[in-house]
Parts: sequence; C-alpha cells; structure tokens
Amino acid sequence: MHGTGIQSFGAYLPRLRLERAAIIDAMGWAAGLRAGKPQGARSYCAWDEDALTMAVEAARDCLSGHDRSGVASLVFASTTHPFADRCNAGVVAEALDLSQSLRTTDGAGHQRAGVSALLDALRNARIDGQQTLVVAADRRVAKAGSEQESRFGHGAAAALVGAGPDLAAEYVAEASLRADFVDHFRGAEAEYDYAYEERWIRDEGYLALMPRAVKTALGSIDARDVKHLLVQGPQRFAAAVAKAVGIRAEAVPADLHAECGDTGVAHPLLLLGAALEQAQGGDLIVLAGFGQGCDVVVLRAKGRAPSAGRGTGGSLAAGVSNRDYVRFLANCGLVDVDWGMRAERDNRTAQPAAWRRHRDLTAFFGGQCRACGTVQFPLARACVNPVCRAFDTQDPVQLAEKLGRVKTFTEDWLAVTRSPPHVYGNVELEGGGNVFIEFTDVRPGEASVGLAVRFVFRIKDFDGVRGFRRYFWKATPVRN
Repeated sequence: MHGTGIQSFGAYLPRLRLERAAIIDAMGWAAGLRAGKPQGARSYCAWDEDALTMAVEAARDCLSGHDRSGVASLVFASTTHPFADRCNAGVVAEALDLSQSLRTTDGAGHQRAGVSALLDALRNARIDGQQTLVVAADRRVAKAGSEQESRFGHGAAAALVGAGPDLAAEYVAEASLRADFVDHFRGAEAEYDYAYEERWIRDEGYLALMPRAVKTALGSIDARDVKHLLVQGPQRFAAAVAKAVGIRAEAVPADLHAECGDTGVAHPLLLLGAALEQAQGGDLIVLAGFGQGCDVVVLRAKGRAPSAGRGTGGSLAAGVSNRDYVRFLANCGLVDVDWGMRAERDNRTAQPAAWRRHRDLTAFFGGQCRACGTVQFPLARACVNPVCRAFDTQDPVQLAEKLGRVKTFTEDWLAVTRSPPHVYGNVELEGGGNVFIEFTDVRPGEASVGLAVRFVFRIKDFDGVRGFRRYFWKATPVRN
C-alpha cells in the first residue's frame, strides 16, 4: 500500500527586495535606530501583486510537470486575502484552469493557517487518497518605521498532497494544540498587526506550547533522530524549542529572515521547501506552525527532488535588492501618489461580460483554428488569419503556460500606471499566434524586440469606487 505525503512543492517570492539598511536610512530619525544597520533584505510585492497573484505563481511552480486533472481540492491559506467575501481559492483555481468539480476553501484567521491546511490535506489523503493543492500566501503591511516593516516579507508556497509511490516526503505523525495565546492580533477593521513583547511571546507562548505539541507528535521517536526542525518564528525561538525537546541544535536551519523576511502563513512551508531541497532519503522533518496554538507535522524525506520548478531556493535567488523606499511605500499603499487626471477614470467591471468570458480572462484561454492552426486571443467565431477566415472552427487553447517573444513594444510615459512607464506590445507565441498584452516587472529600456517572455497572473486595475480589483495575465521577461 502506498503512503501519503507531499508529492510536489512550489514557491514564489516577488522579485523586489528592499534592503533593510534603506529603511533605517529613511526612518531611523523617527525610530531611533541609527546605531547599527540590519543586514539583508525583505521581499515586497510589485504594485500589481497581492496574496492571490502570489498564490497562483506558487501553485504553478508546484504543479510543474504534474497532471492538473487529478487535483480534487484546493485550499488557499492567508491572513491577507484580497476579498473578505469572495472565494479567493476559487479565483486561484480558475487561473489554474482546474476542474469545476474541485472543492475550494479559504483558510484564514491565524498564522498557522498554512500548516493547518497542510495537516488537513494529509488527513484527507489518508482517508480517500485524493490530491489536495495547499497554497499559502501573505502580503502583510506595517506602519512606516516599525519593527514589523523590516521583519515582514511577502511570499507564497504550495504543496501538492496525495498518495502514491512518488513522494518527496511521507507522512509520519502529527499533533495539534489549541490555545488562545494572543502574541499579536489584527482587528477586522484594522490595517496593521498589533504585537506584544517578544520575550513574553517566547517564554509564555513558544516554550510553553510548542515543546508539548512537538513531543506529542514525536511519540516514541527519539528527538535526536530529527534532522530538520522547522519552526514558524525567529531562529532563536526555534533553537529554544529544540533545546526544550531534546532535538540537536544543528537540526535548526536559518529562518530566511536575511533573504526575504517573515512571509506569514507561507513561511513554514517555505522552510519546508528549503529543507526538502537539501534532505537525504530517510531524514526526519518536524514542521511546527504557531498562532493561537500549535500544529505539528512529522515527515520523512524520500530523497526525491520536491519540485520541477524553482522551489524555495530558486525563488530566493531570483530577488533583486534595491533601496527604493518610497516605491516600497507606494506599492504597499502607504503613500497616496497623484497619478494625474487620467487616473480618475471609472474602472467599473461589467460583471456579466466578465462572467461570460471568465475562462478567457482568468485562465487565459484563446482559440486555435482547426482549419489552419492559427492561434489567437481572444477566441472568436472568425479566424484572424487573412488567408483562412474560417468561421466556427476554433478550439479553446490555454496560453498561460506558453512562452513567447516580443514582436513590437511601446514604453508609454503618458498612460496611467503605478510603475511608469506603461509597457505593452505584441508577443509572438511559441508555436504560432500573437497576443497584444501589457508587460510587468520590466525596467525602462529593458524591453526589446526578440526578448523572451512568459506570462504571469497579475492585478489588471483597481476599482476604487466599489473596492473591486480585476486580474489578468501579463508578459514578463524570462530570467534565469
């Protein structure tokens, strides 16, 4: 009988990384932090990214090389879902073009939501063997000059859970401990977290709760056999937990704070991805999520690569550090930039039209003519090939996973965009066909004819009057 566990793993971190020294340079006068500059950088979203778009990218990374038709359910864990009353997981599933019979669930409410979702998926896999895609992402914001501003990071991680012989990590044991220990909170109407004193959180929270849960999960397993202890929180907290449980100090890895910051509900899964990328077959891994209690999962690495995509290591390596503190504030919505009169247009979404073309817009489907093979977007009754012009001969074809090359482009410094210039143009698709599309994550002067691009799911625009946001796909350079 096959075991259950993690079949594949994926990750996504925004390309932008703000050096922490830039935060101190800008805000040290107010926070009294001039003495000594913190090391490393934190990840932060571009203006057109949020928890949902990051979740889509992590899920695509996780599903690379896998048949998506086998996924039976999707859970999207976050404390920063962009919609309070809309199925955020449903938008992710739509962007991935998963089955309409898929079960979708939003998990929220606490920082261990990602580990909780993973634990539930493992339980379900042991019952029915079905695949669950667990995605966790957070885009938390903090007040300028606060400790959280430097500590937080934006990011996402995903795990495909199921049963079978080809596992990256196999389920061994678990434990859960409920406790309404409030180390921090954010009210329903609040923008920012309110956190309490660190030493109290460590002593009365982590060290009082987590060792109990870890020991319960390990049961008769010798703690000294644990090779990787992955704890949601600072490395010094993890080291204290390891000591309390009897796990070797060398089992505690770096917490990735210097590379990207604390990515919230996604962070334990990012640590898990990093551990699986290094683990040897047979290594015991303990993953512990913390937040008004503790969820612990014990896994055994199978010695198989966890991802055919970039994973945690590739996502960390893709970052580009910068010191543009004001851009960071603008992207986080912490400064109100005047984008001019052209930005005053009404961005109301026509929901009936959006529903009729939802597969085209969210999953990025075009059409391919059965008569001549021409690919076009959007799908239409008539073929755009002037030699063909056949009617009603198009079959749906997904374009999101295709590569392309820039055929024409424009850098428009007059059009409204939150990251000038507005770059758009024609992209020639791999295998034929063209799409006219916006570009993202391109610097002025970076676009060029022949540039290799891929497609990413991003925010199209915001409807400030009604509080709605639209999503679509954009082209971005293919980078190693």
